[in-house]
Amino acid sequence: MDINPIVQKKYEMLMNELKKVLVGQDEFLEHLAIALFTGGHVLIEGVPGIGKTLSARVLARTIESEFSRIQFTPDLMPSDVTGTKVFDVKNSTFYMKKGPVFTNILLADEINRAAPKTQSALLECMEEGNVTIDGETYELPKPFMVLATMNPLEFEGTYPLPEAQLDRFLMKLAITHLPPEQEELLLKRVNESGGDINPEKVAPVITPDEWLSIRQEINKVFINENIIRYITSIIFATRNSHAVLLGASSRASIAVMKCSKTLAAFSGRDFVIPEDVTEVVKPVLRHRIIVKPETLLDNISVDDILEGIIKTVEVPR
Repeated sequence: MDINPIVQKKYEMLMNELKKVLVGQDEFLEHLAIALFTGGHVLIEGVPGIGKTLSARVLARTIESEFSRIQFTPDLMPSDVTGTKVFDVKNSTFYMKKGPVFTNILLADEINRAAPKTQSALLECMEEGNVTIDGETYELPKPFMVLATMNPLEFEGTYPLPEAQLDRFLMKLAITHLPPEQEELLLKRVNESGGDINPEKVAPVITPDEWLSIRQEINKVFINENIIRYITSIIFATRNSHAVLLGASSRASIAVMKCSKTLAAFSGRDFVIPEDVTEVVKPVLRHRIIVKPETLLDNISVDDILEGIIKTVEVPR
């Protein structure tokens, strides 16, 4: 039995809109779409000038929803993110001044430039979809997605995200430099558009109600016990690898399962196959495990470790 064709259709429409502006990043765009329909947050890492912020803006344009952007800086305060209670002198009462997190798509630009106390203001928002201010809890709109960008090269004046913060992100995606032929295509597109890349070219293709109904369809995707055992074996292997200091959490195994179901739905299937799992393992786990320092000294990356684990874990048949 096939999945509801609306899921595939909306996915294809989303990808077509993204590719109007973003060039040569098909795998990256597919993973962004998976995160969107799975209902998770994304950490986008890459060197300056390759489209991290642009990617977040373009994805936000594909949804008929509200969008906010926060430029994270060292002097940013938690109340600048979540909001605060303000005293109204005229009425002698306090009223709630909502912060930029009260939106559907939040772009947290250069998140590692803010101090840890400001970064932690997003913890409750990202995990529970709520904000608590002065003892009162306010629910955030649905969908709520954080797209955070991070520069991996500049360490001066930045604050590394703690493990608890990283674990809130469904995926960590890396944008790399374009190959020469794609770079050439990008230059031609910029030249034809008058010297600029305009996210306004992207049209909204998904409403919040459609997003919710698609998520409900994805939740119906069947995953058998052998695939579940395959996922847990991969997670267990990260916890027992000699190259890893801290393995993936239970939240990580749930994330792998959810993303696998989303990918299966995008492929028009109502069941998960092992290839769905292997495709999402790296983006879902690469930021959730801590590698031993001696392993890094041997120039072995997190992705190398995950690739080795995938090859050693028996694939179900």
